[in-house]
This record gives sequence, C-alpha cells and structure tokens, in this order.
Amino acid sequence: MNEGVAESRAAIDQLCINTIRTLSMDAVQKANSGHPGAPMGLAPAGYMLWTRIMKHNPANPGWLDRDRFVLSAGHASMLIYSLLYLCGYDLTLDDIKNFRQWQSKTPGHPELGHTPGVETTTGPLGQGFANAVGLAMAERHLAARFNRPGHAIVDHYTYIICGDGDMMEGVTSEAASLAGHLGLRRLICIYDDNKISIEGRTDITFTEDVAMRFKAYNWHVQNVADGNDTEAIFKALEAAKAETEQPSLVVMRTNIAYGSPNKQDSADAHGAPLGEEEIRLTKKNLDWPHDIEFFVPEEVINSFRKCVETGKASEERWLEKYQAYTKAYPDLAKQWVDAMSGYLTKGWDAEIPDFSPEDGPIATRAASGKVLNAIAKNLPTLIGGSADLAPSNKTYLDFSHEFQKDSYDGRNIRFGVREHAMGAIMSGMLLHHGLRPYGGTFLVFFDYLKPAMRAACLMKLPVIYVFTHDSIAVGEDGPTHQPVEQLANLRSIPGITVIRPADATETAAAWRRAVRTTSGPVALVLSRQKLPVLGQNESADDLLNGAYVLADSDGKPDIILIATGSEVHIALEARQQLAQKGVGARVVSMPSWELFEKSSQEYKDRVLLPDVAARIAIEAGLPMGWERYAGSSGTIIGMTGFGASAPGNVVMEKSGFTPENIVQKALDLLNK
Repeated sequence: MNEGVAESRAAIDQLCINTIRTLSMDAVQKANSGHPGAPMGLAPAGYMLWTRIMKHNPANPGWLDRDRFVLSAGHASMLIYSLLYLCGYDLTLDDIKNFRQWQSKTPGHPELGHTPGVETTTGPLGQGFANAVGLAMAERHLAARFNRPGHAIVDHYTYIICGDGDMMEGVTSEAASLAGHLGLRRLICIYDDNKISIEGRTDITFTEDVAMRFKAYNWHVQNVADGNDTEAIFKALEAAKAETEQPSLVVMRTNIAYGSPNKQDSADAHGAPLGEEEIRLTKKNLDWPHDIEFFVPEEVINSFRKCVETGKASEERWLEKYQAYTKAYPDLAKQWVDAMSGYLTKGWDAEIPDFSPEDGPIATRAASGKVLNAIAKNLPTLIGGSADLAPSNKTYLDFSHEFQKDSYDGRNIRFGVREHAMGAIMSGMLLHHGLRPYGGTFLVFFDYLKPAMRAACLMKLPVIYVFTHDSIAVGEDGPTHQPVEQLANLRSIPGITVIRPADATETAAAWRRAVRTTSGPVALVLSRQKLPVLGQNESADDLLNGAYVLADSDGKPDIILIATGSEVHIALEARQQLAQKGVGARVVSMPSWELFEKSSQEYKDRVLLPDVAARIAIEAGLPMGWERYAGSSGTIIGMTGFGASAPGNVVMEKSGFTPENIVQKALDLLNK
C-alpha cells in the first residue's frame, strides 16, 4: 500500500470511527437516557472488529457459520446499534433516532429478537461473557461432531466486548475459569479497560491485575496500550485468532467519552447524556459538523457497506463447502440439518421406561436419571451436566464421555461448582443452535443461577434445569440445604415452567414435556428421598394440563386436597383416613402451576370444583401463591420458617407433613 492510499484509508477509518461516536452521543442525548461514554471509547475496536476481522453477513444475520459477537457490556448498546446500522443490517437511521423508545428496535440494552444481528440479551454484567463461553463450547462440540478432514462446516469464532463491571462480577470469573480449563481457543474477548465505573475511578474498589488473573485461568493475554491505535487492535485480534490452545483476552486501555473536552475519563460520561453544549464541543474537537445531529457522511456508508458484499461472499464460500460436505457425508449432513433446526429425531422418546408400583419406591431424581439416559441415547443434541453434583442430581449420561479439552465431542459437561456460570453457559449453548442443554444442581442453590434463568426467560430459551433435593426432606444437612422459599421464587419468574412431579411416572411425563418445549425454560424439581410409584389415574396427558384428579371420592367430594411432589402420596394416605371417617376427599396432583394456568377454564373447573370451597393445598415450601388454589375458605399446609437438621422423615413429621395432620386440618376446616 503506497503512502497516499494509506493516508486516505486512515482518514476514512477515522471518519467511520467518529461516526460511531457521534451517533452514540446524539442517540443518547435525544433519548435523554443512556450510556454514551463506552461506545465513544470503544468505537475504534468495534470498527476494526466488525469491518476487518469478523465473518458476518448483514443480509443474513442468522447464517449458521457466522462469527458470533456478544456485547457483554450491554449498557454500551449504541456501539452495536451503530455498527449494525452502518454495516447494512436491517436497522435504519430512524431506528437509531428512536433509541430507548417504546417498541423500538434499539432498546436500552441489546435484546434477542428485537434487533437483527443481536445474538443475546445482555445488560446484567457478566451474563453476556458467560453466554459467549456457552457459544464457544457449542462451536467446539459441533465442530468435533460434524467436521471431517477437508470439510470444516463449523469454522467460526466467538467475540466478546466486556468492561470493568463485567470483570468485577463473579459470574465472569466462573465462566472464564471454565473456558481456560477447556482451552476454548476460538473465544476472543476485548476488555474495555477504561478504569471508570458509575461511582468514579475503578481504583476505589478494583485494583487487581486482570491480565495476570486471566493468565492464571489459562488464557492467552495481550495488551493494547492505546484503544485508538487501530493497527495495534488489528494485530492483537489476528494474533488471538492464531492462538491454538487457549481462549484470548485483549486488554485494551481506552478513554471513556473519548474526544469530550470536559467529560473524557470521567464517571459523568458513563450513564448520562453528555449535554447539548458538551456534544457541540466534542464534535468540534473531533472536527465534526457540530450543528447537525445524526450526521453520517456518504463515504462512511460506502466504506461500511462493503461488509454486505464481503458477508455474502463469505456465506457463498461456506455454502460451497457445505454442498461438498453433503456429497461426501450425506448421513452426517442430514444429522447436521436436524441438529441446527432443533428437530426431535424420530424415536427420541421410544426408550423412556415405564414405572409401576411393583417396582417399589424410587426417588424422582433417580427416575429422572433413567429417563434422561433413555432420551439422550436417541436425541444426540441433548448435552449437559451438573455443578459438581452429577452423582446426586443423576445428570450423567452413562453411555457418553466427558466434554473436555481435545475431547469436545463428549456430552457430559463438568461445570464445576459454578452454578451461575452454568446457567448462563447453557443459554449460550442454546443460542448457538444445534444443541439442547440441561444442567443440574440442588434446588437450594437455585439462587446462585437465578440471574441467568431470568435472562433465559426474557429470551424464551427452552433450557432444561434439573433441581433435586427439593424440600425439607433433605434431612440431616439441615436448613442451609433445605429449600423452603425456592419454589415460590422459581414460580415468580415470568415465562418459566416449573414441574414438580409426584412420582416416577410423572417424572417421565415431565421430561417429555420439557424436551418438547420450544419457548421458555423448564425447571424439573425432584426429590432426594424415595417415593412410591402411585399407579393411579396417571398419564402423560394429565401432566400436560398441569393438574389432574389422581383419586376421587364416591360422589361429590366434601374436600379437595391439592399437593405437589413428595407430598402427593401423603395426601393420598390422608384421603384413605378421611374416608374411614365418612369424609369424601378428592386428591389433585398439581405438578405445574404454569401448565394448569394454560388449561381451559372448563378443565380447571372440572379439576378444582368451584362449588367445593373446602380445600387444602399441601407443599413443603412457602405457602406464597397457593391462595389462588386453596381459595378464601381453604387452608395451606406449608413452611413458614426454615427447616432443621434431622432425618428427613422426622423433619417432615415435625413440620406437619403427615396424613394425620392433613386429616385434622380437613376436619377442622369442615367443622367451620
């Protein structure tokens, strides 16, 4: 490249970078809300990544072998919106002007499904970083499963931009540690080291050496001293792509609100508009027309829109490779299509075992393990593990090996004691497409992964969570390990389906439902202790309705007993004792509130007879929410405090979960 051409290119580069900066300033100012500083400092890195490094096609954002990009620092959303618009995605300048407004395509933080080209919903710091680890894990697994010598149809990278806040969050540490252990060499993170957070300079709380920390995590680490040095950024990213053993971190020193005379390197630029006067001064400082809002020079559009042609060319080259692959490996190509489309392979549920009372009692966690293994043998996209609790959660696939470095085709993932990262990683794996992840832990540790579950619900991702040791019947481990509020907490999250099966038969039906679910997460809540196989009026169809009549009285019942999980068989025993006292009781098993609420009103009224006011809801958890089913004239047997350390049956008895207590409560209720 001769000197004149180089100068011309450098001038265009600077013009493009300043366009990102000024669009970010103007959009935040117009909305009177947002975070202008980070996009202004990150503009050079974003520009180089999206125009010189990343493989993407604005005309087809969902192209299967595209590089994935995650803006973990989601508050810097104007960076990605500016890049998407300028590169030629289906986003207009009017969408940029409509930043943070009702039903706009440019919400305050990036949201999956709202904006073409956004791969995941980000905002809660660290979540996006862990999502990206999941994306990279999915890429490694699918590459190991489908690629063949000379036929690499899975051949892409996952890029992250994160900030100081991400680096402070524990979930980032969890996910980075696992990524380094696994050697996810196609995972590349740009760390926006601007040393500013909301409260001021980060050194008031954050003085660790991040580069050294990531080296200890087994990451390849580089430093870029000047975030405006586009050549240094390019070289660092190229070196990261060339790394063959480790994930890569590029520590890039930037200036928040670069170009602002009075707010550069200031916390004032983090989460508030710069102000009209400061924007005018900044534009003047950047040699930009200061009296025009949302100004985009024609040469900038022409330069950025080259991404459209290069993107189409990249996809066409991949399609040629894929066509050759289909001829060389037709069976694998069919499996690839099935996996990427989410198709449930024929016979996926053919080997699910039947359970009967003659088999004897079995914990629902143990039944779940049998069902999971039966499904996974015939559904090769099902992959997962546990947060160091696989022997207890029964989440290990007996027929497969472990997903480890240089053994990425394994389907057993060892997440380690990293519940939060596990939840966010599962979401990333599902976002990639081609896999159906599941992950397990004890129900009491649900709190550790709730933020990831909430984000999965926002994105309507059909992730499967396996929660075992579901009540005070855990016993001797005591109240630290006995969940009492977690069921109420789980059910409070919009969009999740919680299923707490009463026995092995309901557990099998719950897994069928979970695997068939395509929109929103499913939480399976399972017992530690053995439970009898009830063998009464159970069926998979009953579970699909969320609640059903398990046992009934002769004629109209005097009282309805509603229970979930391990309390259902206790309710059945209470029914028998009530019958001996001349009281007719109906027992309703209600494994899922969410599924029941989706049923027709006619069905609900058939199960919970409106004219039977005497009702008792029974669950070894907080009573919160059961009022809707017990009714104003009913009562609830639940937990109003924590459990205790003692054998599980003793804790259950002392807490009132016995047939005798249910009978007494029923008689008291009827006597009113």
